[in-house]
Amino acid sequence: MRTTITINDKIYKALRIRAAECGESVSSVIEDAVKEQVLEDLEDLQIVKERENESAIDFHLFVKELKADGLL
Repeated sequence: MRTTITINDKIYKALRIRAAECGESVSSVIEDAVKEQVLEDLEDLQIVKERENESAIDFHLFVKELKADGLL
């Protein structure tokens, strides 16, 4: 699929250099980066799903306890 994206000029320059050094196309480098991000997101979602039944701790109460213990 073809699409158009907007990239900061300096980032695009770095991207072109990276692609040339690896002997790849800019499109290939971008696609690999997107795939990596999607896989990371899937891993994060799996971890959230595995922990969905854990009890939650109120953040402010937790900070208060850390302060009381002299850890903050």
